[in-house]
Amino acid sequence: MNDILARRARRTTLGIALSAALIAGIAPATAIAAETSSPTGAVALQTEDAAAAKEKAYAAMQEALKNLEAAKDAASPEKLAEIDDDIASFQEIHDMVVTEAAKRREPLPAMQANVDAAQAKYDEAHNRTSGLQAELDKVLKELGDEAPSTAIKEHIKQLRSEIMAAERREESCEDDLHRYQRRLESQEKQVQYFESEAEEAKAHIDEDIAKRNALLGDLEKAQTAYDDACKAYEEAKAAADKATSPEITKPAETTKPSSSAQPAETAQPASSPATGKYAPSSSTKQADTTAGKLANTGDTAPSAIALAGITAAGLGITTAATRRIKNSK
Repeated sequence: MNDILARRARRTTLGIALSAALIAGIAPATAIAAETSSPTGAVALQTEDAAAAKEKAYAAMQEALKNLEAAKDAASPEKLAEIDDDIASFQEIHDMVVTEAAKRREPLPAMQANVDAAQAKYDEAHNRTSGLQAELDKVLKELGDEAPSTAIKEHIKQLRSEIMAAERREESCEDDLHRYQRRLESQEKQVQYFESEAEEAKAHIDEDIAKRNALLGDLEKAQTAYDDACKAYEEAKAAADKATSPEITKPAETTKPSSSAQPAETAQPASSPATGKYAPSSSTKQADTTAGKLANTGDTAPSAIALAGITAAGLGITTAATRRIKNSK
């Protein structure tokens, strides 16, 4: 009788141990693969990256909005109107001085002609004076130390009188020439002054136009940058929402092991001597419960705790069987 109980205990223990061994043989490789390819960890990292990208895009959008507000303030309608008023004022000044310069420029040709005519008269008077003086010098040179005759005296007197008249003429022509020259120079200076004012007004106009265009250009660039930042934020937000959605964050269900990977069926222990039926001990019930949980979850990578439970159950069965053998003796 004791031999029969011992054999039954050994068969029960051997079946449970074999099942644990089969599970343990599959578990390490499966657990490693499940750990390295865990969808939960990958999704968590993806969600964190998406959230960081969303925050970065939001900060960029706020910065772009700040720049846009500054550009709008700089290019406000009031400031643009002020610039336009300055442009209109300088344009009015420019048109006025350009007109005045043209008006001052009109008499220049005639005034230049007067200068040329006065120059010609002065040259003629100067040449006459020089000619008379040369003729007088020649007469005096030819006379030498001799006493001049009455005719020579009269000729010398006539030459000197003509020279004096020629010098007065020359001085008059010179005065006229200087007067015409001064008038021409004054008119030319006036023309230059108004032309300079026109150039200065034009420079102010160009500066204001460039300033206005720069403000409008900065506003357009800021608006474009803000639009792009908003678009980037919407895309980042959509990516973050998608990463945190239940469909993405829910881990994929693991595939139940195939029939080939199932542990071998354990041999049924013999019936109890008293009832003739199988009466599992508490340790056997614990092992069955653990194995049942593993089968129900479909987990192909049982944890070390589950394996330890199965092993402990096997040891419990062995201990119980041994005790019954001893008691029966």
